[in-house]
Amino acid sequence: MKYPFEVAFPEVQTNLDPFVTAIFSCLESEFLVLPKGDGFIDYPVFEQGYESLKQATNGFRNTNIGSVINAVFETPMVLIVLRTMLGFTPPEWAYIATQRTGIDVSQGFIRSLDRGIRMAPFVPLRHSDVTLKRVKALVETACQLLVSTVPEVGAEKIHRLDKADTRNGSDSIRAVSGMGVPYAMLLYERFLGRPFAGHRDSVSELVGNSLESAVEDVLVKAGISYRKTKRAERISGFDQAPDFIIPSEFNPQIIIEAKLTEDDGTARDKATRIQHLAELSLIGRPKDSPKFEVIACIAGRGFGVRREDMKKLLLATRGKVFTLKTMDRLVEFTRLREFKTKE
Repeated sequence: MKYPFEVAFPEVQTNLDPFVTAIFSCLESEFLVLPKGDGFIDYPVFEQGYESLKQATNGFRNTNIGSVINAVFETPMVLIVLRTMLGFTPPEWAYIATQRTGIDVSQGFIRSLDRGIRMAPFVPLRHSDVTLKRVKALVETACQLLVSTVPEVGAEKIHRLDKADTRNGSDSIRAVSGMGVPYAMLLYERFLGRPFAGHRDSVSELVGNSLESAVEDVLVKAGISYRKTKRAERISGFDQAPDFIIPSEFNPQIIIEAKLTEDDGTARDKATRIQHLAELSLIGRPKDSPKFEVIACIAGRGFGVRREDMKKLLLATRGKVFTLKTMDRLVEFTRLREFKTKE
């Protein structure tokens, strides 16, 4: 089985299907394994925060705001447990706390606070006036929501607190903490929320970085000059900055897009992005003489779903599609070999 980058482009154009199959055969997916990243909370850490909150509320029988605030400052992990009980993201919690208390809990503050707790879950918080006021607003809001029965919202809607542990206020919390949760209900709530969804979102950039790092390793080992762009950076001549430009943005000869996705819809969007770069390379140029070579380095099961999308990708890159399994051939079978300075 030959890969599309190993043959002349006319051969790829003439018979796309076997080359699509070749790319599909070496696509790897890592969606079952996620990087922990900095600030990952292991279960024993989470459980310790939970137990501290349980003690501060006398087994969730007495949700005294002062006691909970003290617990948060002594054991900051309590704050993340409270947020998990609510089922809110940090910005959502900040918004509703500001709305209910009139105290400005900014997005920047709560993101920084959440991050700091993840990095040091048991280091007591500093008692500055601003921190105290904002944490008090967060805790007051959480306690009010958690002890209240979920209001009726109509048959066509569902309330965010309509969960097994918060549906009937403090009664639900005590029942769940005291006797456990029915497995079917636990599975249902997990179904609604997607397992590891919050963590997966928080490390999405790390997951993508693994592919970019593989490309960088190849370029560095070959001694090739390159410009790696930053997220949302603006580069002259491009409406969206490519991931890598060789040798530089002032003289782009090769463009490398490193794209990882586990979702076929997102894969289609990323393939379209690469097609657009190929179109840019042909502006004012003959079809067989693009201004710069476009290379796609891809990973993830999302790219292995739609054959038609892969055909478009092969045509856009003139067969220059690589995966983690074929990354060792990246220099040999592209114009990168012209910029190689190391053996």
